[in-house]
Amino acid sequence: MQFFLCLQKCLDSALKILLKSSLFVVFHNEVSQPPTITQQSPKDYIVDPRENIVIQCEAKGKPPPSFSWTRNGTHFDIDKDAQVTMKPNSGTLVINIMNGGKAEAYEGVYQCTARNERGAAISNNIVVRPSRSPLWTKEKLEPNHVREGDSLVLHCRPPVGLPPPIIFWMDNGELPQSERVSQGLNGDLYFSNVQPEDTREDYICYARFNHTQTIQQKQPISVKVFSSRYSKPVTERQPVLLTPTGSTSTKVELRGNVLLLECIAAGLPTPVIRWIKEGGELPANRTFFENFKKTLKIIDVSEADSGNYKCIARNALGSVHHVISVTVKAAPYWITAPRNLVLSPGEDGTLICRANGNPKPSISWLANGVPIAIAPEDPSRKVDGDTIIFSHVQERSSAVYQCNASNEYGYLLANAFVNVLAEPPRILTPANKLYQVIADSPALLDCAYFGSPKPEIEWFKGVKGSILRGNEYVFHDNGTLEIPVAQKNNAGTYTCVARNKLGKIQNEVQLEIKDPTMIIKQPEYKVIQRYGQVSFECIIKHDSTLLPTVTWLKDNDELNEEKKKDDNLTIMNVTDKDDGTYTCIVNTTLDSVSASAVLTVVGKNALKLLLLKMPPKSRPNPPFDLELTGQLERSIDLSWLPGDENNSPITSFVIEFEDALHEPGVWRYQTEVPGSQTTAQLKLSPYVNYSFRVIAVNRIGRSQPSEPSEQYLTKSASPDENPANVQGIGSEPDNLVITWEPLKGFQSNGPGLQYKVSWRQKDVDDEWTSVIVANVSKYIVSGTPTFVPYEVKVQALNDLGYAPEPSEVIGHSGEDLPMVAPGNVQVHVINSTLAKVHWDPVPLKSVRGHLQGYKVYYWKVQSLSRRSRRHVEKKILTFRGNKTFGMLPGLEPYSSYKLNVRVVNGKGEGPASPDKVFKTPEGVPSSPSFLKITNPTLDSLTLEWGSPTHPNGVLTSYTLKFQPSKLNINIFWGSLILKNLNYSTRYKFYFNAQTSVGSGSQITEEAVTIMDEGKICMYKETMASRQVDIATQGWFIGLMCAVALLILILLIVCFIRRNKGGKYPVKEKEDAHADPEIQPMKEDDGTFGEYSDAEDHKPLKKGSRTPSDRTVKKEDSDDSLVDYGEGVNGQFNEDGSFIGQYSGKKEKEPAEGNESSEAPSPVNAMNSFV
Repeated sequence: MQFFLCLQKCLDSALKILLKSSLFVVFHNEVSQPPTITQQSPKDYIVDPRENIVIQCEAKGKPPPSFSWTRNGTHFDIDKDAQVTMKPNSGTLVINIMNGGKAEAYEGVYQCTARNERGAAISNNIVVRPSRSPLWTKEKLEPNHVREGDSLVLHCRPPVGLPPPIIFWMDNGELPQSERVSQGLNGDLYFSNVQPEDTREDYICYARFNHTQTIQQKQPISVKVFSSRYSKPVTERQPVLLTPTGSTSTKVELRGNVLLLECIAAGLPTPVIRWIKEGGELPANRTFFENFKKTLKIIDVSEADSGNYKCIARNALGSVHHVISVTVKAAPYWITAPRNLVLSPGEDGTLICRANGNPKPSISWLANGVPIAIAPEDPSRKVDGDTIIFSHVQERSSAVYQCNASNEYGYLLANAFVNVLAEPPRILTPANKLYQVIADSPALLDCAYFGSPKPEIEWFKGVKGSILRGNEYVFHDNGTLEIPVAQKNNAGTYTCVARNKLGKIQNEVQLEIKDPTMIIKQPEYKVIQRYGQVSFECIIKHDSTLLPTVTWLKDNDELNEEKKKDDNLTIMNVTDKDDGTYTCIVNTTLDSVSASAVLTVVGKNALKLLLLKMPPKSRPNPPFDLELTGQLERSIDLSWLPGDENNSPITSFVIEFEDALHEPGVWRYQTEVPGSQTTAQLKLSPYVNYSFRVIAVNRIGRSQPSEPSEQYLTKSASPDENPANVQGIGSEPDNLVITWEPLKGFQSNGPGLQYKVSWRQKDVDDEWTSVIVANVSKYIVSGTPTFVPYEVKVQALNDLGYAPEPSEVIGHSGEDLPMVAPGNVQVHVINSTLAKVHWDPVPLKSVRGHLQGYKVYYWKVQSLSRRSRRHVEKKILTFRGNKTFGMLPGLEPYSSYKLNVRVVNGKGEGPASPDKVFKTPEGVPSSPSFLKITNPTLDSLTLEWGSPTHPNGVLTSYTLKFQPSKLNINIFWGSLILKNLNYSTRYKFYFNAQTSVGSGSQITEEAVTIMDEGKICMYKETMASRQVDIATQGWFIGLMCAVALLILILLIVCFIRRNKGGKYPVKEKEDAHADPEIQPMKEDDGTFGEYSDAEDHKPLKKGSRTPSDRTVKKEDSDDSLVDYGEGVNGQFNEDGSFIGQYSGKKEKEPAEGNESSEAPSPVNAMNSFV
């Protein structure tokens, strides 16, 4: 039944565990991937010489990798050896031994390489050796004549096999072993003392070679024991060690292995062996005794198991001991194995390879199987010990790297690839997948994805809904959306959007919320007479779209279908076997519920009596008549009589206690016992004045507490425990504050509770300094050095003695401010709003405290476009831990900044590094501060505007687009008169500023030319005359000649003045209005700041507030005035005036607006540009 009840919870838990899986799963067939070794033979590969040798090497990759092998460090050409083949689509070698080949000929060190266009992965060095099971060398064995009571060793000396054989002794049958007779680890048979029954002619040592499934035997050994019947009586002897010899020996074992230590002793009576570890305890749960305690076995040993182990052999006459000094070394083991990297071009990443061992392993790197020192250079790669740092990777940076960690006891080899991919997002979850969940339970909507760079995932409710945010949702790293408590209003369509810089993709899933299944009428408790009939009801309510199934259990065993009728259970001809608990379980595909009832089968008379006396079900009456017996110092027996259970069996009794000495009136939980039990042995603490009470519990609830028992005061004793949560933390640079959690009153075990506080400086040969304090929770040690480690311990004591020796904790004296600033501060400007700062870490000794991190202070000095200074607002970014770099976001374009870096410990900040100056590049400007249209006439409008509040660089020009004439104009001054417009026509203007980076945000305005009814006819005639080709008119030709002459004169004047160092008129105005912050543009009177010459790239003068949104989009159309000319570029004078003209060439429609007016282009608009 518990399985059905927990099924839904188990499924929910499993789903949440799956959410912790890795984010990137590359399984799409089109994605390239470097090779990965998936299967290989073990490093030490012992093969059966009678069978074919199979050396495994399997790998995956895209495209599929090719395979090659080396043998003993040189290329192994399998094509030249007819006995060697490679499996198709695999690197696994098959060496044919069964058709005439010899296994010994192929003994050696093999290594497999899997290669494709993205890199090469290599296997471990696989040492292939054929197994050996040699025969015993012939030797002449003399009979062993031994006196009764003496010791005896029968040597086995098995042949050296590969792998080593398993040794056992037999005579006619299995040879029984005991504390007196046993086999040692080396295979010899040891007799602590021989008895007459040990006389045999056929002691045989067997060697079983499991690899070749053969057993070799030694020649029989004869043993004859001379009984004391015809010689001197047997003399008892004190123990003597047979193995190991001497008083001390050494043993080296590797971490993770099984440590086996052996002591076998001779003596009469037979000695008993005991093991201890000097200065410590044998590790719990990992220590086992074998061979009648002659062998100490410790599994999964670690460096902490090093030390001196003493075996003591003892009998009635004395003892002998031997000390084995154990040193645990370690082959390399991983701390952080390198993991595969999937990067996109331009990204950064690291491969980290950290291993430990004893001695410390050395780390070496290979790239595609070649030592990295001689591998082809990669400018994006930098090796720093156990780390490879990749910066701005490109697709050619893809490779497979191998990390080798080795010491004298072994090596580790790991492959990790760097795969540089530029992949748009892909969503792997099927489209329109349907999810069904029960209301008020979690809903998990999948959005499995892949892409490089890693896509960002967003969820929307509905197709055009807003993005989901808030505490109502949980967004998992693998893209899954979790609704912790799904409600009916959560049902609907959900859209998952995955995007990176290469594109975006979306997928829709459906969520349905179902009503929970409920049992609205549960089966009830029944009492039935034998041979009668009984029915249990189980009426359910469920979601109309779910199909429930009802299962009945009796005492947790499923009943057959014959007794079921609909969802109810009917039992005919009831017998005593039908007595029990019946459970109705309702299952749907989404949930499960259950309810139980008890059936009691009685005889006829008992039924009548039971029905007459049966009261309604209620909570039990409280227990009574509590009695204390068997009083001891640390335990007491409590008994009671249960109260009436009120027609519902008592399931348990809860026992509570009161300590009238320390906490009068407070009742605490002591224990709980089954309802069938009316006595309990209670554990007691010293120096507590106990009272007890009992509470009965049944299915209905808890009874009232019983009356308290008599009081029992336990005797005082020394404390059993020491204070918890001992800490040593300095509050000042020259002190150490030792704190602890005091013992509670009933933990004191006696009067006069005090604490012995001890401390000494760590790693310094100092004695402990101790002081005894009252029942407080803090002691301050003064005059300590700044931030040095201390060993601290606090021991409880009272009038009767001390608690056990406390454990030591490591604390530190107080911190002081760091002394040194970070050095070598470097700034790398990434773009106009983002920079990266690097620094060298501060030596830990100069930190003088716990390193909290680094703080970067940075502030804007001035805007390069305004040349103005303002109040300096410093910003602070904190980087936790020992980081040596950080990103500075939210910078303003085209500005000068300063920054410094400071190290932070628990006390505060250290000195600042020297200020570092850096500048941000130009960005796109904000929109013009305003656009006003004044003086509307029949065919003209006057435009006035203000410069952008945030130019973010040097303004190069303004762009004007207007409809319906679909015209783009590049202009450079603060006002403009547009002529030759249509009368009574609505125009929409789009206006923005430009820097060398691009166009800023647009500002729009609309205006209408006026209508003069008295001049409609005249205006129409004028407009008709304007359709004449003006290029053929004499006045137009003369005008153009005058303009060309004017340009020539101005260029000559400009050249002369520039050679003389003279200033342009615009330059003079700039000098007169140097600070736009002091002289802002006046919006009320329509005046504007001056603009400098576009050729000098001087910033345009302006003055306004900074807009909150600094993000600007480049417009679709960048057409300029040149597009309107007939192959003649528009030009501008030194003071910004326009030279040239444009024709009526039509412009593409701007992005905004959908007007389709076909009004003629204003051919004479430029005549008003002054």
